[in-house]
Amino acid sequence: MTADQGRTADERPTANAMRRALKRARDGVALDVTEAAVLLQARGEDLDDLCASASRVRDAGLEAAGRPGVITYSKSVFIPLTRLCRDKCHYCTFVTVPGKLRRAGHGMFMSPDEVLEIARRGAELGCKEALITLGDKPEDRWPEAREWLEAEGYDSTIAYVRAISIRILEETGLLPHLNPGVLSWTDFQRLKPVAPSMGMMLETTATRLWSEPGGPHHGSPDKEPAVRLRVLEDAGRSSVPFTSGLLIGIGETYEERADSLFALRRVSRTYHGIQELILQNFRAKPDTAMRGMPDAELDELVATVAVARHLLGPSACLQAPPNLVDGEFARLIAAGIDDWGGVSPLTPDHVNPERPWPQIDALAEHSAAAGFRLAERLCVYPEFVQRGEPWLDPRLLPHVRALADPDTGLAAPDARPVGLPWQEPDESFTAASSGRTDLHRTIDTEGRTSDRRDDFDVVYGDWEALREAAVPGMAPERIDTDVRTALRTAADDPTKLTDAEALALLHADGPALDALTRIADELRADVVGDDVTYIVTRNINFTNVCYTGCRFCAFAQRRTDADAYTLSLDQVADRAAQAWDVGAVEVCMQGGIHPDLPGTAYFDIARAVKERVPGMHVHAFSPMEVVNGATRTGMSIRDWLTAAKEAGLDSVPGTAAEILDDEVRWILTKGKLPAATWIEVITTAHQLGIRSSSTMMYGHVDQPRHWLGHLRTLARIQQETGGFTEFVTLPFIHTNAPVYLAGIARPGPTIRDNRAVTAMARLLLHPHITNIQTSWVKLGAEGAAEMLRSGANDLGGTLMEETISRMAGSRYGSYRSIQDLISIAELAGRPAKPRTTLYGDVPEERQRTARESDGHLPALLPLVTE
Repeated sequence: MTADQGRTADERPTANAMRRALKRARDGVALDVTEAAVLLQARGEDLDDLCASASRVRDAGLEAAGRPGVITYSKSVFIPLTRLCRDKCHYCTFVTVPGKLRRAGHGMFMSPDEVLEIARRGAELGCKEALITLGDKPEDRWPEAREWLEAEGYDSTIAYVRAISIRILEETGLLPHLNPGVLSWTDFQRLKPVAPSMGMMLETTATRLWSEPGGPHHGSPDKEPAVRLRVLEDAGRSSVPFTSGLLIGIGETYEERADSLFALRRVSRTYHGIQELILQNFRAKPDTAMRGMPDAELDELVATVAVARHLLGPSACLQAPPNLVDGEFARLIAAGIDDWGGVSPLTPDHVNPERPWPQIDALAEHSAAAGFRLAERLCVYPEFVQRGEPWLDPRLLPHVRALADPDTGLAAPDARPVGLPWQEPDESFTAASSGRTDLHRTIDTEGRTSDRRDDFDVVYGDWEALREAAVPGMAPERIDTDVRTALRTAADDPTKLTDAEALALLHADGPALDALTRIADELRADVVGDDVTYIVTRNINFTNVCYTGCRFCAFAQRRTDADAYTLSLDQVADRAAQAWDVGAVEVCMQGGIHPDLPGTAYFDIARAVKERVPGMHVHAFSPMEVVNGATRTGMSIRDWLTAAKEAGLDSVPGTAAEILDDEVRWILTKGKLPAATWIEVITTAHQLGIRSSSTMMYGHVDQPRHWLGHLRTLARIQQETGGFTEFVTLPFIHTNAPVYLAGIARPGPTIRDNRAVTAMARLLLHPHITNIQTSWVKLGAEGAAEMLRSGANDLGGTLMEETISRMAGSRYGSYRSIQDLISIAELAGRPAKPRTTLYGDVPEERQRTARESDGHLPALLPLVTE
């Protein structure tokens, strides 16, 4: 089936258009979609010209990668874990139904014994990859699949994929490459520790082929292009080496095919995580709805490979399945491929069973005839093997290194797979501390070693692509709603503020802003009175080693960075005990997502504090840390939180929220949890009786419309759960933030922004969240006092140590004495009162100890004054 047999026929390009496009390709000039669509139709001498320039691009990339004249492949076994699927693709013969499986004597899934038998035989033959392929979420469509999983003790197909991957690693040494279809961000977190690479074909961005009856993807929820693009982006955000590609000739036009290539290029440039692109030609199969459609012609595939090479550039890895090209290997090599994909000496291609793999020796001969040497790679490409963290989980590194050539990242020629422990049993957090463990003190006296990490240019993704993505979100909107009307509504009944009125007030300035803050302050007085509350607490940031790649965070360090540190359990407990001795009622504990951190380490931390100081309230672990712990242990979020509560966790900070709008979120952070997952963690915690704070970090690439959505979301959660103790305003500290250093974010919020956000938090969260906290760490004494006059009623804590904001460039120190906090309240003309985490009364013994120790902490921390 040729592309112009699709529903919308492309116009044949003119000779002049073809000549211009070919010249631009030869000259290395950037192509647009129209020119790419023209080149996809190159035939005859024009196609030869296009391939010649494409092969030069490929050769330059191989030279730069240190493997000139090399075409790679992976020696693999194909494991069809289940052939059940909830989708109904009209060209697929891989998928079947439960009745056929039963009649053939098969289970709904391959059993572990069946999987391991294939993997062991593959290992004996020198295979190094276990390609695990399966249908999308079969339990959502087939009760038989759900029953099988439940009987075997798995809550989902993904859980079984994770478990069988661990067994393959431990019992055979093969490296799993996972193709489980559409994955969520949370799924990636669960699977990344057990597989060096994963994949999912984009196939096409032509939505009509999915949405319109008769289309090849109609009736298949997982084939919606927007869904599949989100998967590719989540893979990049999660630092997962990912394989994707196109299926050509299924009815798309040349313009649509070109658009698909540009979409893949965008994702590749943004996250640097697409390890290879497969360009696969449609082959009609019997017993399918598309059995009568002609196959995609070889010229179609050749032209697509050549155009993809020009668009994706020299560093891209392009693959064409060798069993689908009818022996025309030389033409694909000439078009610019550099990889033949997985080739198995043992198992058939279960997706194209009528097309046997070529023998590896024959493939080497065909490659040699075209001037290339065939070399074996692993399922994860050599560039990612050499990058290591964060692309490879530490628990997989021994497995990968056992099979990889350390110099090239390719498969070591003499390596043979041998099962290795997937990870040592989870032990206590860490027996010994490491790194700059005095950073909580010296950040205030010596500062940070440098303003950015050494890997600044690569760890956060592509800054230029990010800059382009950020522009639309940073554009302010015109507000036509009358501010005076909105102020009247706010004064009469803030619960009746419409979104338009709220947005107008979030933009208020001058006299209107003054009126807004007065209204908010009056509401504050009515609801919680005049007392300014505070808590005697200590922050303990137990590690700053983190590879998540949050672009606003100046706290995270690599293991090897000069400012990196990790505390031992004893040090965590010592700091909690110190805090108790000076009157604290709470420790707030958060840390980086350390790649070596066992999922149970959080339990150890909470337990260590409770054992040392039984009366201390443990306020710990952001939703990101909760997800990290859950995915590392293989537990559900609910089960993990239950275990954490049993270990001593009392409440959780509602940090990691930033802005609960993924439009902004994916600019601020590369790999942090999406908004929906943050909400899931928080609501689950509340359902378990674990209360939390709520937060919003603002003043970066956001706009008032995002603040409004965020506050509405928090109010809705509170109406459902009642679990929030307070709302904390977190003005963005820009000084050392990567997203600011890259020229994308603005330099934090203005005073106007701070006043408007504080006032509107009071109004929009009323009557559901009654405590509004301002941050002296980020605003200083005068700034915090101004927020107390704008609707806030809480100053947060004494902190005793504060590393996150200080690493970002906050100028206001890490500690405030009780008297300092009382003085801030007095600046606002109000009395101050101590509180507990849950806003209860502080026992007299704790108050007395705090007063007696107030301001006398020389051994604990330096005192920093403004």
